[in-house]
Parts: sequence; C-alpha cells; structure tokens
Amino acid sequence: MMARARLAAALIPATAILSCLRTESWDPCVQVVPNISYQCMELNLYKIPDNIPISTKMLDLSFNYLRHLGSHNFSSFPELQVLDLSRCEIKIIEDDTFQGLNHLSTLILTGNPIQSLAWGAFSGLSSLQKLVAVETNLVSLNDFPIGHLKNLKELNVAHNFIHSFKLPEYFSNLPNLEHLDLSNNKIQNIYYEDVKVLHQMPLLNLSLDLSLNPLDFIEPGTFKEIKLNGLTLRSNFNSSHVMKTCIQGLAGLKTNRLVLGEFKNERKLQRFDRSFLEGLCNLTIEQFRIAYLDKFSGDDTDLFNCLANVSVISLLSISLGSLQALLKDFRWQHLEIINCDFDKFPALKLSSLKKFVFTDNKDISTFTEFQLPSLQYLDLKRNHLSFKGCCSHTDFGTTNLKHLDLSFNDVITLGSNFMGLEQLEHLDFQHSTLKQINAFSAFLSLRNLRYLDISYTNIRIVFHGIFTGLVSLQTLKMAGNSFQNNLLPDIFTELTNLTVLDLSKCQLEQVAQTAFHSLSSLQVLNMSHNKLLSLDTFLYEPLHSLRILDCSFNRIMASKEQELQNLPRSLTWLNLTQNAFACVCEHQSFLQWVKDQRQLLVGAEQMMCAEPLDMEDMPVLSFRNATCQLSKTIISVSVVTVLLVSVVGVLVYKFYFHLMLLAGCKKYGRGESTYDAFVIYSSQDEDWVRNELVKNLEEGVPPFQLCLHYRDFIPGVAIAANIIQEGFHKSRKVIVVVSQHFIQSRWCIFEYEIAQTWQFLSSRAGIIFIVLQKLEKSLLRQQVELYRLLSRNTYLEWEDSVLGRHVFWRRLRKALLAGKPQSPEGTADAETNPQEATTST
Repeated sequence: MMARARLAAALIPATAILSCLRTESWDPCVQVVPNISYQCMELNLYKIPDNIPISTKMLDLSFNYLRHLGSHNFSSFPELQVLDLSRCEIKIIEDDTFQGLNHLSTLILTGNPIQSLAWGAFSGLSSLQKLVAVETNLVSLNDFPIGHLKNLKELNVAHNFIHSFKLPEYFSNLPNLEHLDLSNNKIQNIYYEDVKVLHQMPLLNLSLDLSLNPLDFIEPGTFKEIKLNGLTLRSNFNSSHVMKTCIQGLAGLKTNRLVLGEFKNERKLQRFDRSFLEGLCNLTIEQFRIAYLDKFSGDDTDLFNCLANVSVISLLSISLGSLQALLKDFRWQHLEIINCDFDKFPALKLSSLKKFVFTDNKDISTFTEFQLPSLQYLDLKRNHLSFKGCCSHTDFGTTNLKHLDLSFNDVITLGSNFMGLEQLEHLDFQHSTLKQINAFSAFLSLRNLRYLDISYTNIRIVFHGIFTGLVSLQTLKMAGNSFQNNLLPDIFTELTNLTVLDLSKCQLEQVAQTAFHSLSSLQVLNMSHNKLLSLDTFLYEPLHSLRILDCSFNRIMASKEQELQNLPRSLTWLNLTQNAFACVCEHQSFLQWVKDQRQLLVGAEQMMCAEPLDMEDMPVLSFRNATCQLSKTIISVSVVTVLLVSVVGVLVYKFYFHLMLLAGCKKYGRGESTYDAFVIYSSQDEDWVRNELVKNLEEGVPPFQLCLHYRDFIPGVAIAANIIQEGFHKSRKVIVVVSQHFIQSRWCIFEYEIAQTWQFLSSRAGIIFIVLQKLEKSLLRQQVELYRLLSRNTYLEWEDSVLGRHVFWRRLRKALLAGKPQSPEGTADAETNPQEATTST
C-alpha cells in the first residue's frame, strides 16, 4: 500500500506537467499579428528562432543574448521593416549582417556593448530611415559606417562616449537627415572644422540635440551661415560664463527653433547671468524656448531685446521678477509662460502677439491689465488669480479675442458684460469662483460664443436671463452648481443651437416642464448625480435630436406607464444606473419596460432594486411579473407546505444552473468558441473594463473578441441563461476582474461560482484572475474558495505605471493567446512542415 501511494504521488505532478506541454506552447515568440509581427522579448534566446515566417515585417528580439551577428543573419526575413535588437549583449556585427533587408526602415541597437562593428555591417539597408544606437560604446562618428544610408532621416547616438563633434565627410551623402541626437556624450569643444561638411552641403531640415554634453568652448564663426531646423542645448554648461561664451560662438547661426536651459533633474548652473542672452543678437531665430533656469542676476531691463524678432517664445520654470520692460515693437506672435516665478502679473504691451499662454505660475494673485491689440488666444488657467470687473476689451487691450480660459483660478467678479469681446468663441471659467453672475445678463454681447464652461464655479442660479444673448452656443457645461429651490427653470430659451448640456451634480430635485422646449438640436444631456425622484419623459419629448441621456446616480423610483412612450426616437443611449428603483407590482409596467429596452439602457444589469427589503440590491431585471399574480389561495397555504416548497425551490435553484452548464458542455463542447474570453466584473469597475481592458484587447494587435454582458447578451433572454449560453459556452477563457466591489457583489460571486463549475466540466485551465487593487484579507477570506485560489494560483495585478502597464498587457495577451486557434495561413504552414507545427504557439 505504501509503495502504491508513493507511485501515485509521483505520477500526479508528472501528469499535470505533461498536460501543459501542448504543441502550441513550444513556440517561444508571441504572434502579435499573424505572419506580420512577432515579439520575442526576454526569452533568453541565443539565436533567431527558426519558425518565424518569411513574411514577418516587425520583429522584436530585445533583451536576449544574440552576442554575435554574422553575415546574412537576417536574410530569411526579406520583408522586415522594423527590427528591435535592444540590449541583446551584441558585441560583434560582421559585414553584410543585414544584407537582404531592402525594406527595413527602423533598426534599434540600444544598449548593446558593441566591440567590433565591420565597415559593411549596415550594407544592404537601402530603405533605412531611423537608426538608434544609444549606449553602444560608440566613441566617434568617423567609426560609424553609415555613409551609404542615403534615405536616413533620424540618427540617435545619445549616451555614448563621443568626444569630438566633428561630422564626417559622409554626412554630405545623407541629404534626408532631419534629426541628429548626440545628447549625453563627452563633447567639450566645437570647432569650425567639425561642421565643415555643413558649410559645403547644408542640411536645411536638420535638428541637432547636444544636451547633456559638458561643453566648454565653441569656436566663434563655427556656425556662421549654417541653417538648422532646430538646436537644443540643455544642461550643457557648468557656469554662466561658459554658457555666455558658447552662445557667442553660435554667432551667424540661422535656426527655426532654439532650445536653451536645463532639465528639471539635471541642474548645473548655480546662478544664471542674464547677459548670456546678449549673444542671441547674432543669431537668426524663429522659435525660442528656455527652460529651468532660475536666480537671475540683475533686473529684466533689456532682457529679451535680442529676441525682439522671434515669432514664438516659450518660458518654462524660470525665475523672472516681471516682464514690464518688453518693448511694444517686439514681433512676438506666440508667448508661452508656464510654471514661472513672478513678483506680479506682467503688464504686457505687445502689438503683434496673437497667442498668450500663461499657466501654473507662482506668487501671482491679482490680474493686471495689458495691451495686446492683436491677441486672439488667451490661456490664464491655474494661476490662483483674482479678477475684478471681468471682462472687457480694456482688460486685454484687444477686440480680436476668440479664446479665453480663466479656469482653476480664485475669485472672478463679472462686471463688464464682455464689451468689446464680441468675437469670443470659447470661454472657460471652470473651478474658479464666479460672482455677480445673477446681477445682469453677463453674456449678452457674446453672440458668437460656441463653448462655455462654468462648471464648479460656486454659483446659485437665480436670474432666468443668465444665458441671454448666447444664440450660437453649442456646448454648455455647468456641473457642480445649484439652482434656487433646487428647480431647473426655463433658462435656455435662446440656446437653439445647443448640442451638449451638462447639468450633473447640480442638486436638482425638479425640472420645469418647459425647461428644454427650445433645445431641439441638443444631442447630449447629462442629468446625473442629482436628486430627481422620477423619470419624467415628458421633459425630454421636445429634444428631437437627443442621442445620449444620462440620469444615473439620482433617486428615481420608476416612471408612469403612459410617459414611457415620450422619449425621443433619436435616443440611442440611456443610463439609469445607481437609482433607487422600487421593484413592486405598482410599477410592473416600468419594470417590464426596462426588460424590453435593454439595448437602449446602458448597464441595465446594474440597475438595482432599493425596495422592498427582500429585493434590496437585487437586479431590476430579476423582477418577475408572475409574482404580482399570486392568488390569495396560494398565500394561505400551510406553513409546512410553504416550507417544503421553499426547500425544493432552493435545491432546484441551487443546482439548476449547474445542470444547464453540464448540458451546454455536451452541446457546445466540440464547437469553435465565438469569443476569446468572457469577462466577469462588478459594475463599479465598468469604467476600467471599457477604457482599459476592451480598448487594449479588442483594438490592439492582435485583436481579441471579448464577451461583455452589456453588449453581447441577447435581449429577452434571462440573465443566468445569457451568462451560461453566451458567456461560458461560447468562450475559450474567462477573465475574472477581482476588486473590493467584486467581492461584495452577489452577482459577481454567482458568476464566479458558475465559472468554477465550467472549468471543472470543460477540463480547461481557462480562468484568468486580474486583481485591480490590493484587497483586505478579512474581506477576501469571506469568500473561502476565491481566497484559496488566489493564494495558490498565479494571477495578474493591475499597476497604473508605464512599466506596470507594459508587463500587464504582455502577460495578459500571452495568456489569451494560449490555446487560440491559428489563422488559415498558420494551418497551411503547419500541414506543410510538421516539425514547425509541433513548436508553434
């Protein structure tokens, strides 16, 4: 007996291991797009897999051990367009390694400790446009054999050991080069001879990035008469003197965009001498950006005089006392000031400025008038500004303003009726405190306004003429405010062109019968998070163009039978979730209407009963009309009979769905699955499922078909039947999204228990657990079986970060690809080559 027990103990794990070694699991690479794109990342490969098809166009071999690339190493993939060899420990690349890749446009060699790079290593790459050789131990551009790559547009050799900026003669053979990244190398000096090739054959579209090089000297005249599309010098200088000297060495340069300054986490200058800007007088610049420089010495007098003819100026995170000394004849057309320090609001006087962005700045509390007669676009959000007497043309010195954003500021007092600003089309006050908006028709003159946002502005609307004059308005957002007596009055009379209206979180209890009579063009209406007690469909009858209506998170109990026919025929999306529905016979017609309109009602399965007590938190769809027809005779049946019937009913209910599942497994067991996975989740997590899971899997590459109850369940069929027939029987796998809400939901636990039965009956390892958030053990232990499964099985854990997302989606896709039938092309290949078929995924 002991010998038999030991033998059984040894055979059980061995059998489990062998059962997992299916034919398709031998292929190490992930087939992203059949026959087109393959991901072989982090598979400890020492050579290129033999079973990748010849038609492959995108191949990711990063993070492997391909230490030596020999001649014609990739000749088996003539259609290849993108090849990623990042961090593959490559030390040697021989002649003709990439020969035959005539269609390759992108080659990535990042993070390889290359020791030997043959002169013919890149031969045959006639179509290459992007070459990334970051962190490849490159010490000189002269040793980089790329002179024959005539179609090259982008060359990135950042983070190497290049000491000389000398551009080799072969750059004259790269007429299409647009971007050269030499950042974070060891370049200290730049001489005239280094850029001689640019004098001989100018590359007019070239953008050059020299950031994070320890520059000490630029020979004067080096860049004279040279034209560049862009030049970036950030965190290059150890002192203001060196910075000033080097900028003087740029004299004669003509560039479309010049970027100077430092990086947020790479600060080298302890003090910034504003005199360095004097050297810019000898440059021709179209756009200028300066970032992360502080502790200016001296005042701002004549600070930007050398930039008077620049079109676009951008100041990011710098310390400036003020900008009062800017001359009126500066030709700036676009000024951007973000996260800077000021003593006071800059009173600008620039006659040519058309766009002014002034956001997230510090130590400014009061708005000051400025004179910008050509201004059309003004963004002043997130400055904690107070504004008295807003707004008129005298405040901004212009009558041409079309876009005004004053959102996320402090107190804004309306008092000027927007006189002189009749051209405004976009106006945003959200999350600022508005005052005196009820005193008069503040927007009377804004007949061209198309967008108005007064959300969360702490206003209580009393004046019925508040929106008078807004005849062209198309979008109105006023969420988070309130109305007198919590009643929405008829205040939209003139808004006949309105298409979007947001009235969420306005504490509304009632709506005037004529409130929406003039809104025949309205398409989207948000009434969510209010205190409405009923679905009064007569209110929405005049909205002939309405497509989306959100009445979720109210206190709606039901709607009268005769009113349900008054909803606009154009309506395609109605949200009634999170309301207090009364599932009683009195509202039988409404409850039946909910069942009949599941295609119209978004999240109908999440509509829950609030009363009576025995149906509290039960789905509205679970209400049965038959309960309203019970006779008094049945009610008077003896206690013993009721008890017996109850016991029988519980047993039938408990095992009915398991029997249905067993029958379905026999019926559908041999057929092909319609869906890749059936998703079980709580309604509270629906935003994550829609915006993350569905978007990344169904719109990704390759696409996976998910079974979702709100979209794929058949209307008119019981929920449980849909779960079993449409969900489990027609899906290869089941995805369980575990969260606090999931554990507390009866329906989620019910679906999960059915999933366990399905897994047992179908003999599949098909349940994939996704944990959205860390779960309290005390709560999790209430579901003993789920707790045990999560304790001893691998599950996916959602992490909202760049690396976390990458790892999560890669693991989930790999799990879903397991057991997925191959495409017809893949099947044909398998028949032709049996050996490859046994190793394909």
